[in-house]
Amino acid sequence: KLNKTEIYDEFIKRSQNWKNNFNINTGFMQPKMADGTFKKEFDPLSTEGQGFIEGNSWNYSFFAPQDPEALKTSMGGEKVFAARLDTLFSMHLPDSFFEHTEDITREGIIGGYVHGNEPAHHVAYFYNWTNQPWKTQAQIRKILDMQYKPTPDGLGGNDDCGQMSAWYIFSSLGFYPVAPSSDEYAIGSPVVNNAILTLENGNQFKINVINQSAKNIYVQKVLLNGTIIKDFKLKHRAITDGSTLTFYMTSKPKK
Repeated sequence: KLNKTEIYDEFIKRSQNWKNNFNINTGFMQPKMADGTFKKEFDPLSTEGQGFIEGNSWNYSFFAPQDPEALKTSMGGEKVFAARLDTLFSMHLPDSFFEHTEDITREGIIGGYVHGNEPAHHVAYFYNWTNQPWKTQAQIRKILDMQYKPTPDGLGGNDDCGQMSAWYIFSSLGFYPVAPSSDEYAIGSPVVNNAILTLENGNQFKINVINQSAKNIYVQKVLLNGTIIKDFKLKHRAITDGSTLTFYMTSKPKK
């Protein structure tokens, strides 16, 4: 829009750099040596000497929030992508993992997913890019319940720049900016009964949740101004224009 194509080209190219570190043979992001080859001594669970900060390759291998479709394809397609997500959230980490890891404790982890450090905060929403969006809804509610409590140790990690809190607020409202510079939010599973956001332009964005409860974690349907949202995406313009987002919740996944 500024007609500064040189800057545009630079950053569009940079946004694809994740492909340089993705090893299609292993399905993981891996560090490369100066000669362009992948580092041979590689452990996707380790956080020491693997080229990652505040996380490991299992978490960082999903770090392409700006291009989930390409990441899904690189991992082998939708079925493999969904299975990898399942593994991340269900794996068991041995005690030896925590003896050598950096700044990670069991309190901030679900399976192998590290919520206590922020680089993987978008990953639970990635099921929306598969045919199993109900798994996003289930994981979001699990994270909200397990990682945020009104106790002295109620936060599963430090609130770097407010990101742990921002994730909580967005997810509680039922949507989240998977790619912050995009104009789209991914739909999740709200915990509020209702909410009204009063915007700087004077408009109000309203959120209504029907059949809200601790058991009704799945979205039966979600409507924007009365029209069903089928792709589980919410446009930023819908918020700023002043709209009504209505969730109908249920205890069983809508497959």
